[in-house]
Amino acid sequence: MSLTLTVDGPRWREHLRRTAAAHPGLVPVVKGNGYGFGLGRLARRTQWLAEQDLGHEPGAGTCDTLAVGTYDEIGEVAQRFGGSIVVLTPWRPFGTALEATDDDHLAERLVHTVGRLEDLRDLLERRPRARFVLERMTSMQRHGFTARGLWSVGEVLRAHPGARLEGVAMHFPLAHGSHTSEASRLLTDVVGAELPEGDGARTVWVSHLSDAELAGLAARWPEYRFRSRMGTGLWLGERSALSVTSTVLDVHPLERGDVFGYRGRTAPKSGHLLVVTGGTAHGIGLEAPTGDLGLRGRAATLARGGLDAVGFVRSPFSIDAKQRLFAEPPHMQASMLFLPTGARVPAVGDLLDVRVRYTATTFDRVVVT
Repeated sequence: MSLTLTVDGPRWREHLRRTAAAHPGLVPVVKGNGYGFGLGRLARRTQWLAEQDLGHEPGAGTCDTLAVGTYDEIGEVAQRFGGSIVVLTPWRPFGTALEATDDDHLAERLVHTVGRLEDLRDLLERRPRARFVLERMTSMQRHGFTARGLWSVGEVLRAHPGARLEGVAMHFPLAHGSHTSEASRLLTDVVGAELPEGDGARTVWVSHLSDAELAGLAARWPEYRFRSRMGTGLWLGERSALSVTSTVLDVHPLERGDVFGYRGRTAPKSGHLLVVTGGTAHGIGLEAPTGDLGLRGRAATLARGGLDAVGFVRSPFSIDAKQRLFAEPPHMQASMLFLPTGARVPAVGDLLDVRVRYTATTFDRVVVT
């Protein structure tokens, strides 16, 4: 009686191996809700990938490092993965970032992301041998050094010879179109910054570049090593290996006008009321903006708004391959669905397919075969 993610283990593991083998230096991203799997499970799976014979040349470093989103997530992965841990959120001189910086047990494993000159100075004063990547601002305009700021880094690093630069990081947007031109332009800025010589000055950590873009950059910049940070494409790239199910908890016949639910709604016509596992505590019914500004996306938004205005909203729960309507907004751990007369009525204990956004869903159970 749970909202369950079931994983076809052999197919999923083969996808993970195949993806890691195709990306020398791959850095698995393990953050947030662990893409639905949980942070701990993905940390263990990253350790498993690091121990696989993937056929790379020595020093490729595939899966020797994982990326977390925040400093607060380190505790969930540090005991389950033995390699380096890079934090994607930029280092700041406050909060849990300082706690992690002061932890001597983590110092050798932790790779900070730095995007401001004042933060770099502060970090190296606190931890002169800190490991870090320099975030270069991209068209996302989120975090990072400008070209001028990056040029100033060399002077700071020369004053701290013990500092360990692990590379320059670039986080590109998910927008359509190639990022090759932008990446090349930013790499020109890296060359112009005249960073201290070493492996770090010739390593670039990238997010959201396609395989074709990575291959093109590697051919154009052969003196640089590119490390792809990958989350969705790695963990969720084999969707056919993943299925989500809900359990039917109760079934009640309804006549038109019958009152039901927390909000005392009335049935618009006869049918059945289904109570199923999965509610707001799992992320069901909580919708984030899609960012789809096209005509189709706007039409879908209007359609959903029209349904909501008359009391109907399409749910992610499917019966006979058809998404059914919420009878009312989902509850914390369960939802009510309305089935009109004529539709097949499942029995208590039956499983329903559920369409979810994995990065925003918390499952009661994750079953890997």
